[in-house]
Amino acid sequence: MTTRLSARAAIAALIDPDSFAELPAPRAESPADGPIGWAGYDASRARAGARTGESESVVIGTALVGGRPATVISFEFGFLGGSLGQRTGDRLEAAYTHAREQRLPLVSLIATGGSRMQEGMLALTQLQRVARQCVLTRAAGLPQVAVLRDPTTGGGWATLGAGADVVLALPGAQVGFAGSRVRPADADPAAYTAEGQYGAGHVDAVVPAAELPGTVAQWLRVLAAPRADAPVEPPAALAGVTPPETGWDAVRQARRPDRPRAEAYLDAYFELRLPLRGDRAGAADPGMLCGFGLREGRAVAYAAQCGTATRPAGYRTAARVIRLADRLGIPVLTLVDTPGAANDAAAEHAGAGPAIADTFAALAEASVPVTTLLIGEGGSGGALALAAPGNTWVTPDSYFSVIAPELAAAILKRPAEEAPATADQLRIRPQDLVALGVARGIVPPAG
Repeated sequence: MTTRLSARAAIAALIDPDSFAELPAPRAESPADGPIGWAGYDASRARAGARTGESESVVIGTALVGGRPATVISFEFGFLGGSLGQRTGDRLEAAYTHAREQRLPLVSLIATGGSRMQEGMLALTQLQRVARQCVLTRAAGLPQVAVLRDPTTGGGWATLGAGADVVLALPGAQVGFAGSRVRPADADPAAYTAEGQYGAGHVDAVVPAAELPGTVAQWLRVLAAPRADAPVEPPAALAGVTPPETGWDAVRQARRPDRPRAEAYLDAYFELRLPLRGDRAGAADPGMLCGFGLREGRAVAYAAQCGTATRPAGYRTAARVIRLADRLGIPVLTLVDTPGAANDAAAEHAGAGPAIADTFAALAEASVPVTTLLIGEGGSGGALALAAPGNTWVTPDSYFSVIAPELAAAILKRPAEEAPATADQLRIRPQDLVALGVARGIVPPAG
C-alpha cells in the first residue's frame, strides 16, 4: 500500500519549498444538492470540506520544481474520493488555460476514483472537457507530465493520466480504468497496479516517492531545454575498426557479439537521458530504447534499436516518441540496429505491418530534423523504418541490406555457401552505402 497524501501534501512533497501559488477557483453557482438534485449531496460536500479543508476535489496552482516553473494539478482523494464533478472540471479547465497562457508545462498529481455519481451524466461529461483541454495543450506544444498516485482509476486515468506525454507512477498505486469495487471478481489484481501498467506498456516509469521530485525536475529540465534548429550530429563510432573489404566481412563485423550496442552509444552521446517506455497499446519491447535527453545542453529525442528483431510494440513506441518530439519541436536521433522486424506469429497478430507502416509515417511526417546512425545490422524494411531519408550515417562495423544475404541466396535458389558472394553483389558495406547515396558518410571514432 502507498501512503495517501492530501492534495497539498502531495504538492509540498514535489515542489521547491514555498513556491506554490494557488490559482483562484472559478466561481460557479449550482442548485441545491447539485445539478440532478441528489438528496444529501450538499451535506456530503460540507462534510468532505470539513474533513479535508478543501472546497473541491482538486487544488490548482503554479510552482517551481527543480527551479523550473510549472502549472500543478493535485487531487484530494479525501474529498468524495477525488471524484470529478462540474466544479472539478471548472478548476481543471482553469489550470490548463493558465498553462497555455503562461507557456508552462503541466504536472498532474492524480488520485481519483472517477466521475462523481451525485452529479450523474453531467459529471461524466467533464471527461470531454478534460480531453479537450489536453488536446489544446498538445496543440500549443506544451508538455504534460502525469504522476499516478493511489488510486488512479476511471476517467481520471483515461484522460489526465493516460493522456499525458510522460506517465510516472508511484510504487504500489492502484491504476486502472476499473476501480476495485466494479472490476470482475476473478480479475488479476496485478493488472490494476502501477507495476502491472508499466509491464503492459502504459506507464513510462514507476518512481519511488523519495525520487519523484528529482525525476519530475529532470523531465522539466529536458523538456524546457533549448532546441537545435538543424539536425543533430550523429554519434561517433565506438568500435575501432576499419570499413570491411567484402560484403560478407561487413556482415560478420556487424554480427560480432562484442561490438558496441545502442545503450553504449546513448550513454556516450547524452549527458542526461530519460526513458519513455511502452506502446500505450498493451506491450513494450525491451529491444527498443526511447526517450529524451540532453546533448550539450540541448534537448534531443531518441529511438534506438538494440540489435534484436524489433517487435510491433517497439515500432509503436518509436512512432509515439517521434511524434511527441515533433509536437514539442525537439530534434530526433535514431539508432538503427536490427536483423529485421520480428516475423513470428505473435508479431503478426500484434500488427507488425501496421506498426512498421506507422513508424515510416511518423518519420515522413516529422517537421523537426531527424538524424540516423546505423550502428550494426540494417535488416530490410524493419531497419529502414527508423532511418531518416537523406540524413542517415553509418559506422564502419555496420551493413544495410534489402534482405539478409542468406535469405537472398535462398530466394535466388542458390546453395547456402554462396551467401558470402551474394553479400558482395548486394553492395551492403558502409562504403557501398555512401557510394549509392543511401548514407551520407561513415562516422569516425571520437577524438
